[in-house]
Amino acid sequence: MDDPTRYPDTGDDTGVRPDRGSTTGTPRWVKVVGIVALVLVVLVVVMLLAGGGSHGPGIHTPG
Repeated sequence: MDDPTRYPDTGDDTGVRPDRGSTTGTPRWVKVVGIVALVLVVLVVVMLLAGGGSHGPGIHTPG
């Protein structure tokens, strides 16, 4: 005999399908664009902090 306390209205269908992933999260392309943007910002900050050699507007001023 079946256990009547186990989801009587659903026929044991929990609605979860093993062949499909979650469709309610952040899209993959948004995550990829965010990671790429973060890496670019970190690279720019590192270059600015490292000095970057003799570049920038200061090389055109007499001094």
